[in-house]
Amino acid sequence: MNSTGSISKSSVVKLSAPGSEAEVQAILFDKDGTLMDFIYTWGSWGEQLLAHFSTALGQQGLPVLPDNLLGIWGIDYDENGKISGYDRNSPLSMGTVNDLLILLALEGYKAGLSWAEAKVLAEQCRLEADEALERLRIARLLPHVQPFLEACRQGGIKLGIVTSDETEAANKHLDWLGIRTYFDVVIGADLVRRGKPYPDMVELACREMGVAVQHAAVIGDTNGDMQMARAAGAALAIGLDEGRVSGPKGYPAAHAVVAGYDELRLG
Repeated sequence: MNSTGSISKSSVVKLSAPGSEAEVQAILFDKDGTLMDFIYTWGSWGEQLLAHFSTALGQQGLPVLPDNLLGIWGIDYDENGKISGYDRNSPLSMGTVNDLLILLALEGYKAGLSWAEAKVLAEQCRLEADEALERLRIARLLPHVQPFLEACRQGGIKLGIVTSDETEAANKHLDWLGIRTYFDVVIGADLVRRGKPYPDMVELACREMGVAVQHAAVIGDTNGDMQMARAAGAALAIGLDEGRVSGPKGYPAAHAVVAGYDELRLG
């Protein structure tokens, strides 16, 4: 359904990427790193999460977290210690929030907390990091996103979100970005039994939009997105490799890889 609660009619439109094209009725987008600047939001959130957890460990006389933990989770740093990029196949990029909390709790357990204490502390620190993100509303669109979404709307294509984030948070971020009204459905990992790279989110999104999976395309920034699209039988799996940092080899399951939305064509 669209934002007004009515079922919208979709058109069949040709979607073209370099080397691949298909006639589609719907396009499903990953959110982070595909519509929203991943590093700008989740780099800051990750630093907040780990800082709170490490401080809590130190206050209990336990070893603090290793300095490079966010790097192990998938964040890249330059020679000045500033965030410069991310690994598109890392836990931070592909994992759910619960995945990250399990990894963080494991660090607490290794430092000397009981498993129960580590899990509770991880959740407390997650809430503190979420509150900081909410207060600052750290989110921005990637280049050319809104013109492409508008072109899809004008073409009558149904649009959906399939994200490893939780649905409530995803809706909130889309509101911050000013693009929530473009999407007929938002599917977070909390709405399905299996997240990426399994097909569950694509299948659910297509059911809710009333579109056959084989008439949908998926755009995402990780090969897990591409595997999800292939497993579901989607018409196109398009990897968004902003800045061409990964190259086609970083998306072996993709039908096509683009550096930006200006490389996609509708019509």
